[in-house]
Amino acid sequence: MAALVGRAQHGDRQAVAELVGGHLPLVYNVVGRALSGHPDTDDVVQETMLRAVDGLPGLRDPAGFRSWLVAIAVNQVRRRFRDESAGAAQAVPDPAAVADPAADFVGLTIVRLGLSEQRREVAEATRWLDEGDRELLALWWLEAAGELSRTELAAALEVSPQHAAVRVQRMKGQLEAARVAVRALGAVPGCGWLAELTAGWDGVPSALWRKRIGRHVRECAGCGEHRRGLMPAEGLLAGLTLVPLPDDGVGLPLEWTGSGSAAPGAARSRTGGGARRCGPWRFAPGR
Repeated sequence: MAALVGRAQHGDRQAVAELVGGHLPLVYNVVGRALSGHPDTDDVVQETMLRAVDGLPGLRDPAGFRSWLVAIAVNQVRRRFRDESAGAAQAVPDPAAVADPAADFVGLTIVRLGLSEQRREVAEATRWLDEGDRELLALWWLEAAGELSRTELAAALEVSPQHAAVRVQRMKGQLEAARVAVRALGAVPGCGWLAELTAGWDGVPSALWRKRIGRHVRECAGCGEHRRGLMPAEGLLAGLTLVPLPDDGVGLPLEWTGSGSAAPGAARSRTGGGARRCGPWRFAPGR
């Protein structure tokens, strides 16, 4: 890997194309899970890869390329959350800007990986986490699947491995509470008191309703039984492969705009508008 990164840093077009193409599934999974399948996922993935290629010459440690790339992806997710929060304070949300249930990343995970019942519950529970925990879960999920190391996870969060361990433990507690909420809401027959509590709920999972339902579960003997038999989430996620890229791709990698022919392995973008440049490289619009 370090040798490939080194060649890319020195202008080897084939090496750049291999780096982008080879790491696209990893970035897609980090961004897709953190954004819960939001339509902006492709744009955030593109921006991540643009910034990575643009900053590649300045990468001091080629062996740390993966950690560096994942850190860029996490920062782009955070920027997207900040932009969305700023826009929400000024205008009514555009219905087109909300995640499409048909393209929901959790749903895609469930369908494509054929998850068992408890794995399905874990996947559905991720919808109940707040933005910060979803970002961390996206990394921890890949760690549990063997795609990231704890060192890479910590580097992406820009914290020490010890601090990362504390954050992961806290997030796992929130995830367990969400799993119990998913079970309680799906129970047949359901709890009458829980039905009364959620009568005014719009059905959209959120951290607020996770806390309210969690409080009910702690106080209700019947719903408290749903805590029994929960397998550790990491055991359910371990060994999972990356969710495949969409059939039509994410609209990456790069085309060479400098002298000579197009870079090997270049692909077309599915995004409209003008080409997005990055030095002598660009993401070209679909043709």
